[in-house]
Amino acid sequence: MTRVLVVEDEPQLVRALEINLKARTYEVDCARDGATALQLAAARPPDAVLLDLGLPDMDGIEVMRRLRSWCRSPILVVSARSTSDEKVQALDSGADDYITKPFSMDELLARLRVATRRVGTAGRTADGTVVTTTSFTLDLPAKKAKRAGRDVRLTPTEWHLLEVLIRNRGRLVSQRQLLHEVWGPGYRTQSNYLRVYMAQLRRKLEPDPSHPRHLITAPGMGYRFEA
Repeated sequence: MTRVLVVEDEPQLVRALEINLKARTYEVDCARDGATALQLAAARPPDAVLLDLGLPDMDGIEVMRRLRSWCRSPILVVSARSTSDEKVQALDSGADDYITKPFSMDELLARLRVATRRVGTAGRTADGTVVTTTSFTLDLPAKKAKRAGRDVRLTPTEWHLLEVLIRNRGRLVSQRQLLHEVWGPGYRTQSNYLRVYMAQLRRKLEPDPSHPRHLITAPGMGYRFEA
């Protein structure tokens, strides 16, 4: 079974999530504050985390940063914070997806399925195990990235996006294809996802993110990886 850690301090929402997840055969652990969430995650490592940002003892961003120091499972932020800056901060801190309250339970469950499926397939790549460029090195099976001799932490979603591009290195990959392969068929028009994640990857990997050498944009069409 897939184990989901729900980190949320609103009792009614916790109960609704617990009922809906268990009805779909997920195992569920619940924490109403950050400290409990970290303890539970260490004792019973989750396959995915649903994380509220407004917790009573610490900010959810801090919880996520601590989790990301050792946990590679997908983290889906579920929060009432809705500004673009807040979403970007959460994604930069390690979130794999961001769901704004109030939300549709069906949409949340669909995004959870995509996130857990993505982790299960992220290791598959058609060609090459270690990719070396003039700027960074990617060890795909080990999920290790280095830039200028230093480790770079990438989220499961960032790895999956890179792997699709690397599998098609030198060729243009359309926005629709990337969205379909990384997020699923329901996201083929969500080009904002690609803009955010490609910007993150460039900040982490490119020497000059504003003039990328390796993660190339074809405006209005798609993206291309050049070693």
